Amino acid sequence: MPRPTRWMVRAALIHWAAALALGMGLGLGRWLSLPPAVAAATPVYFHLLMVGGVAQFIFGVAWWMFPPLSKARPRGDARWMWAVFFLLNGGLLLRALFEPWVAVDPIPLARWGLALSAVMLVAAGWIFVLHMWPRVKGR
Repeated sequence: MPRPTRWMVRAALIHWAAALALGMGLGLGRWLSLPPAVAAATPVYFHLLMVGGVAQFIFGVAWWMFPPLSKARPRGDARWMWAVFFLLNGGLLLRALFEPWVAVDPIPLARWGLALSAVMLVAAGWIFVLHMWPRVKGR
């Protein structure tokens, strides 16, 4: 298994665990008197689960398992996958920080941080698509 795949799968598992913990906290928050920032973290829960967990797992395994690009470089340039990895995980980290902040106190810094997280996540998705497109071949 190539190194970027291992890192992406491990990060996906970490995001799944974080999403499960946050989901438990959100569930308990309905019965406990928790601050509003906890309820504002609901979108973070979904992003950690679906983008950090599911999408990142798929990205890592797809990069490993898709048909080879060439014999010399079967997966293409690994630097693109590292870019996807760091943009995706950096974007999720910023989203986890700024999404509840914007919901509770929408100051410009928090809104810009949330916008930056969205740009990073979209960039990661497009880089992945463009990098994988040549590997989708017919017989």
